Amino acid sequence: MPQKNNSTKKNKEKLVAVVTHYFDKINVAALKLKAPLKVGDKVLFRSHLGDLFEQEISSIQIEHESVKKAKKGDEIGIKVDQKVHEGNEVYLVE
Repeated sequence: MPQKNNSTKKNKEKLVAVVTHYFDKINVAALKLKAPLKVGDKVLFRSHLGDLFEQEISSIQIEHESVKKAKKGDEIGIKVDQKVHEGNEVYLVE
């Protein structure tokens, strides 16, 4: 009997952050990290209505300083491809 494939999208996602603010004039989201995040990671933005969009992290700033990675508890800013809202969840896509 063939084994069931359990590699669904949800199994490969991990909640890494929550959007705390969106700066629409510069397309930047402020995030509060619940897990480490680094430049090059692929993330999925999700609202209470469902998935919004995926993007690769191209830059991270902490207190207006560019960094390559951030740790749990950090408050960071990232450039986003689309508008997000306060409370949107951010998932790491593996």
